[in-house]
Formats: sequence, structure tokens, C-alpha cells
Amino acid sequence: MTKGATARRRGHGAGRGHGAEAGRVQIYEHGEFKVLLSQEEQRLPASDLGLLTPNMATLLRRLPALSRSPRPWTQVILRETLIPRCGAPLLTGEGVPLPACGRAQSRRQHADASAALEVDVRRLEGEDDGITEVLMCRHRARNALGHVFLSQMMNLVSSLANDSARVVVFRSLVPGVFCAGADLKERALMNHAESDRFVHRLRSLMTQIASLPMPTIAAVDGAALGGGLELALACDLRTAARCAQMGLIETTRGLLPGAGGSQRLPRTVGLSLAKELIFTGRRIGGQTALAMGLVNRAVEQNASGDAAYREALGLAREILPQAPIAVRLSKEAMNRGIEVDMSSAMAIERMCYSRVIPTRDRQEGMAAFLEKRPPRYTGE
Repeated sequence: MTKGATARRRGHGAGRGHGAEAGRVQIYEHGEFKVLLSQEEQRLPASDLGLLTPNMATLLRRLPALSRSPRPWTQVILRETLIPRCGAPLLTGEGVPLPACGRAQSRRQHADASAALEVDVRRLEGEDDGITEVLMCRHRARNALGHVFLSQMMNLVSSLANDSARVVVFRSLVPGVFCAGADLKERALMNHAESDRFVHRLRSLMTQIASLPMPTIAAVDGAALGGGLELALACDLRTAARCAQMGLIETTRGLLPGAGGSQRLPRTVGLSLAKELIFTGRRIGGQTALAMGLVNRAVEQNASGDAAYREALGLAREILPQAPIAVRLSKEAMNRGIEVDMSSAMAIERMCYSRVIPTRDRQEGMAAFLEKRPPRYTGE
């Protein structure tokens, strides 16, 4: 263990833990938490831990000393359940109990960890340094929101929460599609409880994206349907090819938007238009989306099929030179202020403004203005 960590390991007899199998399990303790681990599941490297389950991701965020330690996590994975010593269920960031990890789910998560990369990240360099791209690349399923895709995206977005990137662009590497929505083949195999948990994870992902501190842009070069449009709505800005098809089509499947779409669409285009789109399940093109205010910019598709991405990159380049702390605090002021009354919103603006006053970037902005030169912001 790293110095200062207080985790302990001890043996535990069969049947005495929560969901322990025959044989012995290992118990790792840190603070108020303990984790039960079976001996037969100590094979995966530490690099795979983050792909296994949101339970593990939550644990590693809460136990920073363990997440940095080469031991004991180098040869163990989460097995059955995470429980506080008081016996209450461990909670996610939204206050919802994390489900126990059963045998079938554990096997699926093992497979997820070794699956092909479906979400990747690229950091641009040179003049575009500060722009980070989230690349959706589940080619065989049109970026459908399946278990592996969702786990990889949640881990990637979580890593961006404390990142120094100034702008994040979400784009697809699959021709003709941004994100096709839910993976209906996977969903068909879920029972009611599993489906509810999965949609809760989708909702949590969209909240993660919306909560990123830096500006985010969705480049919609193709179909963005159902959960795909909900992902785009979770971003701050959207660019689209005029030929792109967008829609919250859940009512045509006997459902309703469950990953934030029923709330974010009215806040984007207004209540009446949102109701019309959701009630009818209608698909609209990029030009109509622009007229509604659903996207910020709509462009003709090009021969390489990435016109919306090119437009998003241009938009990111317009944001890039601005003072990053001021941009982030502007986002916070707007996102928090839009949810409250005007008096409270003004108080939020004042608080955000007071936080930007002592920054070096503000001093640099004033100096650059007086010296009639472009400012050189450092994010300090």
C-alpha cells in the first residue's frame, strides 16, 4: 500500500460475507468501506479496473490512496458488493444505491473489460492545443448505447471532469451516424429491473456530460436518434449537417425519453415544440433543427462526411483564445442560473464574478487591452 493508506486484508470463511462463494474471499478495508473479493477473480490487470463497473469507478474515486497504489489492486477486481461497515448500501453520486454485482453481471463485466475500444479520446496539438475530442467508434452497431460503450464513455467523461482541456468536441467516426440511440438487441435481453438500472446509468452519463466544467460541442454529422440526441442535448453547443436526422423517437417504441431528453429538449427549443417532437416521435433535418434552435449551426455535408465536425472545430477555435476560467465560470453561472428565479440567478452571477476577479487571466486581459495586444491567457 502507499504510505498513509490504511487498507487491511484478511481471510474470510465461505458463506460469511455478502454473496461470498465457496472457498475464501479477501476483504479490503479503507475508512468506512470494505470490499469483498473472491480468489478466483484476481486475474485482470489494474488498467482494466475502470472498465468493469460504475461500482468500481465510484470506489476508486472515493479511495484515492488505493487508486494510486500498485497493491493490492494490481491483481484483484470487484466481486460481489460494496458495503459501508454500517451495513447501509453504498450510494452513487446521485444518492441512489449501487446494485450488487451478481454472477451473470460479473461475467458480462469481465467481457466488457476485454472488449474492443468503442470510445476514444484525442487531444489536438499545435494551434489547437486545448481542444479535446471524444471519438465514438462502435462501427458494428452505429454507436448504439450498449453496456461496453456506456461503461467506456462514463469512464472517459469522468476523467475529463478535472482535465485542463478548454473545449471538448463529441464526434463520431462511424460514417452517416452520430449515435443511433439505445442498443435494442441488448435491451431485449434485460428484465424490468436490469432495464431500469441501465437507463439510470444512461441518465447519469448525460448528467456527467452536462456537468463538465468546460464548453462541450456535439458534431452531428449523421443520425442522432433517441439516446443519441439526448447525448447531443447534454452538450452545451451543437453543430449539424443539414442532411443529419435528429429526433426523440421513444414514443414510437412505447417509451419516453429517459436519459434527460424530456427535460433538456424543452429547455432548448421551448415547451410547445418539445412536446410536438416527443409526442409525434418526428425526425427532423439539420436545417429545421437550426430554425428551432436545437442546433447552433447547420452546414451542407461535404464529400468526406464530416462537415458538422469541421464546423464544430471552427467553433471550438473561436472559444479557445478566450480566458478559460472566465469561460468555465460563465458556463456555471448560466447552467445554475437558468434553474432558479431571477433574484437567485443574480446572486449566482455575483458569486461567479467574484471568483474571476483575483485571477491572473483577468489581469492579463486588462493589460492586453491597455497595451493594444492580443491577450495570452494561461488559465490561472
